[in-house]
Amino acid sequence: MTLGSGPGGLLEVLVVDDDIRVARVNAAYVAKMAGFRVAGQSHSAAEALAVLETTPVDLVLLDHYLPDETGLSLVRRLRQLGHHTDIIMVTAARDIATVQAAMRHGALQYLVKPFTFAGLRAKLEGYAALRRALEGDGEAGQDQVDRIFGALGGASAGPAELPKGHSVLTADLVREVLRGAEGPLSAQEVAERSSLSRQTAQRYLKLLERTGRVRLSLKYGETGRPEHRYVWV
Repeated sequence: MTLGSGPGGLLEVLVVDDDIRVARVNAAYVAKMAGFRVAGQSHSAAEALAVLETTPVDLVLLDHYLPDETGLSLVRRLRQLGHHTDIIMVTAARDIATVQAAMRHGALQYLVKPFTFAGLRAKLEGYAALRRALEGDGEAGQDQVDRIFGALGGASAGPAELPKGHSVLTADLVREVLRGAEGPLSAQEVAERSSLSRQTAQRYLKLLERTGRVRLSLKYGETGRPEHRYVWV
């Protein structure tokens, strides 16, 4: 089973925003992400619905404030029409009632404007992790269920989401080292490439592994304990 509906398993993303400039910026952000492709840009609910009727789309980045109807009303209509495309709200609407309604209508994530590329990247990486966790058929054990429900929960890298005593910059540094590696790395190798102490690298690797961003494997040698090795998922 491929990850997304696009060529080569790419995840197809429709960007919906009434502001043409903002839509272009968001589409450019998506285009920078490995594994994602921009399926199109729409500036109203009617345009978005027309695209979804004719084009395979995995994910919609949806603004709430559209000229013809709200993003949430569009989500309700899509579900009524049988469209099960995944939704991430990308909007300046930050009142609790709207956030709660988005959650109840099945939005996977909610990103408040203004945001940086890093903010959107975290949401998209979490979404890709969710799609990977959902691949395959049959029944799921508790471990897999936990990965599925935790995939998006660990998708943010903002200061509020990190445990006390952890730095966003250090977490980003460890992440970039892992993403740039050709294969799994040990804590010592991560420490050397990031100029961190081994203890610090190990602490952040464990944090990223708990949130589902990093996969842990064991490398067994002839003697001694197995070496822990980490790979970005």
